[in-house]
Formats: sequence, structure tokens, C-alpha cells
Amino acid sequence: MRALVMTAPSRGCDRTQVQDVPEPRPGAGEVTIDVTHAGINFLDVMARRGDEGYARAWPHVPGLEVAGTVREVGDDVTGLTVGQRVAAFSPGGGLAEVALARAALTVAVPDRVPSRIAAAAPVMLASALLLLTDAARFRQGESVLVHSASGGVGSALAQLVPALGGGLRIGTVGRPEKVLSARNSGYDVAIARGGDLAGEVRAAADGGVDVVLDPLGTSMLDVDLAVTAPGGRIVLFGNADGGRETPPLPLERLIGGNIAISGFSISRLSATVPGRAAGALRQVLDLIATGRLDIAVTEVDSLDRVPEVHQLLAEGRGNGKYVARTGAERTGAERTGAERTGAERTGAERS
Repeated sequence: MRALVMTAPSRGCDRTQVQDVPEPRPGAGEVTIDVTHAGINFLDVMARRGDEGYARAWPHVPGLEVAGTVREVGDDVTGLTVGQRVAAFSPGGGLAEVALARAALTVAVPDRVPSRIAAAAPVMLASALLLLTDAARFRQGESVLVHSASGGVGSALAQLVPALGGGLRIGTVGRPEKVLSARNSGYDVAIARGGDLAGEVRAAADGGVDVVLDPLGTSMLDVDLAVTAPGGRIVLFGNADGGRETPPLPLERLIGGNIAISGFSISRLSATVPGRAAGALRQVLDLIATGRLDIAVTEVDSLDRVPEVHQLLAEGRGNGKYVARTGAERTGAERTGAERTGAERTGAERS
């Protein structure tokens, strides 16, 4: 099968290429998926540049979220059948024609949800939902500040805040030319980082925001603390800047302002508490199916074009969410045939 392979760490595309690799087979509690679409994430870029913990071994096949149809089921799997449309968290290897996933992290896709949108749901949309509801303990009417507002998760948060009854949405972006993109995503206020950012945020939020969602490591922590209102919450959910140093926490500011700082990782959550991750995935797919959540994605037409998207993200020039088409989407009749073929293959191979 064809898969996107990173052969060694690099800051560029020079060590990323599409190769033929062995097809994965499911073990107990696992499924394989014929991938029609796979999400492209900044986490792939962090793996590519060799950040600790993002690539378990080299060569590395990136890709953490997929949509497609179940190809084969392993032992002890219930509730999933060959040929069924699904979306799933992948432990890696999602940017391929066939991907492996835990059954506990694989969810049926409602008929009204296109596969290109479903492929953006596990990492992007489930992360956005859990950031608000679990990590930030978001409440109706609260204001939210999001850094990297023009990215995939940032764009999803702009849509989810009003869907959950929230108030003012402020987004920051790294380049002035991205301000319009953030506004088009739904932010009430969009600000390019630089200058007196804390002052601009406080002015827009009438003194401070209730929730800060920050994927930039700790590089913006001083600003986050300066703009958080009493009783507010700051959630750090990434290390996009690649920084290693952690500044000392200003306990007086935290305690005196009743401010909480927490961390969030969708990768670790899905690995350790799969039920919560899968539940969030089902919820966002239902929101899309019922028309309560509308997400735009940019689809690239093949695996061969993914490295250029990774480079866009690495250079801070990407906008919104990108997904890659990795295989042809079958019609209903073709799925029926695929179910029969898959069932025959599974039975023959296990006999």
C-alpha cells in the first residue's frame, strides 16, 4: 500500500516521501480502515522536526485521524463491521491507504457527514470540544481567547464557542495577513501578535477573558496571565513553538487571581482514556450531522501533496484545516461488495 513516510527528522520536506509499505493487520481489539481521507495536523510537523515523543521510531508514517470504511476487524471487536463508514483516532500511520486503529477509538460516521469532514473530527474537533468542556470547564456566556486562531483547532473553537452558549471570541494570529482568516472563521476580534497584545486583548474583553486556550507552549504565558480575568482558566495544549524552558509560575498571581493553569493532550487522552476521546468524537459528528456545527476544510487530492501542506504549517502560512484524500470513496453498492470481500478475506485468513 502507499503511505507517507518520514525517513528521518528534518525541518523541511526533503525526508518525506510516498512509499510502498506493508499493509497493517489488526490485533485483538483493533480494526484496519480503508482510508478515504486523513487529517493533516501540526502534530505531524512536530514529529517531522524530531520533537520528543511525536515519532516513536524512524522511518515514521504520520497521521493521527482518518475516515473511511472498516477493512478488517481483529478478535474481541464488537459493534464494528467490515464496510462500515467510520472515523478514528490513529496511533500514527493515518496518512496511508490503510490505517490501523483501536476499536475503542473508532466511531461510526452518520450518513449526513461527508468523509472529508469526518477525517477532521478526531483530532481537530474532538480536541476543540474537550478543550472547552473538560479542560477549561467552560460555562455559558464566558469569553474565550485562542492563540493560533486561524489554524484547524482555532477555527473549530470559533464555531464551538457559540454552539455551547459562549460569549466573546478573541483570536490571535502570528501574521497580520491571517487576521482576515481568523475573522472569517468566526472570531469577534482577531489580533496579530506583537506590540501591546495584552493591552489590546484587555481592551477588547473589557478587562480580561474567562478562558485562554494556548497551543504555543509557554512562550505566551506572561500574556495569558496578564489577560485572564479573576477566576479564569488557562489551558496549554501544545508546544508549537518547540520551546523547552518552562518559566517559574507566579504563584502570587495565580493564587491572588484565582487563576488555574492546566494542560491538555488529545494524543495522551486517547491513549489513556479512550472512552472520553471516543465520546467527544461521537458528539461532534452528531453536531455536524444535525447542522449545529459547520466546519470548512481544505482538501488536497493525494498523499503526494501532503509534504507541501506540512511545510505551510511549519512556516505558519497555513489557514484552517487540511485533509488529504488518500483513496476513492465507494458508492453504497461498492461498499456492499467490499463487505462481502472483506468478510471472506477475514474468514479465510483466520481459518
